[in-house]
Amino acid sequence: MKRRNVVLAGALGAMGSALAGVALVFAQGSPSASGEVMKVDKAGGRVEIRHGEIKSLDMPPMRMVFRVREPRLLEGLAVGDKVKFTAEKVDGQFTITTISKAP
Repeated sequence: MKRRNVVLAGALGAMGSALAGVALVFAQGSPSASGEVMKVDKAGGRVEIRHGEIKSLDMPPMRMVFRVREPRLLEGLAVGDKVKFTAEKVDGQFTITTISKAP
């Protein structure tokens, strides 16, 4: 019986550590990137951005087209706007999850 309790306690401790790590990731949020809007495709839900390095995606600086998670994210964006954004790989495609004009 004691051995079973020790194994259970170890498993619960490992789960607690894993959950703490997940909470830390959510608390920190996704790293943001900076760029300049080159093209906005509201109908297609896409935006082309010339951006700096995106370390979280292991991506060097480049110019590329991203999907947006929600079409409303494109409202108010225009070619030439400097932006800060977060991107993730969603269903195999690079997707912007947040975007705002940079000051």
